[in-house]
Amino acid sequence: MKIIKIVLILALFLIALALGSQNQEVVTFNYLLAQGQFHLSTLLGSVFVVGFVLAWILFVGVHLKSKFRIRKLNKQLKKQTAKNQVSDEN
Repeated sequence: MKIIKIVLILALFLIALALGSQNQEVVTFNYLLAQGQFHLSTLLGSVFVVGFVLAWILFVGVHLKSKFRIRKLNKQLKKQTAKNQVSDEN
């Protein structure tokens, strides 16, 4: 399953690369403080990469938060189980 995901991501990246190489027009991009003229393919590629990186940062944050929560709950479960075993022996 993991291999299928990697192949799918690579295929989408290659499609984006192929489409980007066909867009060589120069466009004016107005951002917050200034503006610049970029090739459309460069602008699309950079926005794609920035979006991909931001999505992975968010994913890693949520994933780590979940892992820490699971670890904490497992420790609580072990303590509770040990406490119940001690009280059952009495």
